[in-house]
Amino acid sequence: MQREQMAALTAFVMVAVERSFTKAAAKLGMSQSALSQIILRLEKHLGLRLLARTTRSVAPTEAGERLLQTLLPALDALDASLAALSELREKPAGTIRINSVEHAAKAIIWPALSRLLRNYPDINVEIVLDYGLVDIVAGRFDAGVRLGEQVEQDMIAVRIAPDMQMAVVGAPEYFKQHPAPQLPQHLVRHGCSNLRLPTSGGLYAWEFEKAGRTLKVRVDGQLIFNTIDLVLEAALNGFGLAYLPIDQVERHVNDGRLISVLTDWCPRLPGYHLYYPSRRQPSPAFSLLVEALRHRT
Repeated sequence: MQREQMAALTAFVMVAVERSFTKAAAKLGMSQSALSQIILRLEKHLGLRLLARTTRSVAPTEAGERLLQTLLPALDALDASLAALSELREKPAGTIRINSVEHAAKAIIWPALSRLLRNYPDINVEIVLDYGLVDIVAGRFDAGVRLGEQVEQDMIAVRIAPDMQMAVVGAPEYFKQHPAPQLPQHLVRHGCSNLRLPTSGGLYAWEFEKAGRTLKVRVDGQLIFNTIDLVLEAALNGFGLAYLPIDQVERHVNDGRLISVLTDWCPRLPGYHLYYPSRRQPSPAFSLLVEALRHRT
């Protein structure tokens, strides 16, 4: 295969995965027009249309999808082989891309990385925050972080945190005007800050459990966010109730800025796991990261 064809195929994969010439061009470090010309030449060489383009979107054609599914494993294997060469260096090196939810990135991944990376300056890490259940293989991520129940069966999963206790909280000033809910069903009478999930576009249903009974309550309120930081800020400022991991609110409960309610109904959710494809050959840098994150009881 000629070097130019290899570069063109790599460019095609980037456009097909990103579903955008603009985003792909930025990641490849070239202009959008130059990238478009590369794809056009590749399509002409193959005699096939690989991408369906409209003014608002880009998506692989049937031929493009078949080519993408062929190229992704091959490129992943090539990346793994190149990463493995770092074994020949004095210190592990390479770039690791992780897809994670915001809470896990702040509470678990960053504290571990801040300790690890000081000793390994040749390891680079990119963290992409996303509440959507993305395909980490198609997205060219080395690993993802999700709650244990959300990890696909064909992945290697490494626990990186204990089970997570949830809490429903509100500010004292809010409870001066609204009686505290005694049951999860009472939440429909309260203003609550919602979290929007990008995968479905819907709002996260608050989960509860007591004596083997489970409930999901769809709450309502003035505010909808896609980040838990703002959900917390809204609660601290008296804008209704919030449903958050207890480690995010504990200090505010202890200092009286928030009050916890429905404590006997709030569940423990399966802890966060780092997951990655079973066929992946871990590089020394990736293995170091896994060990730095591994939860030890």
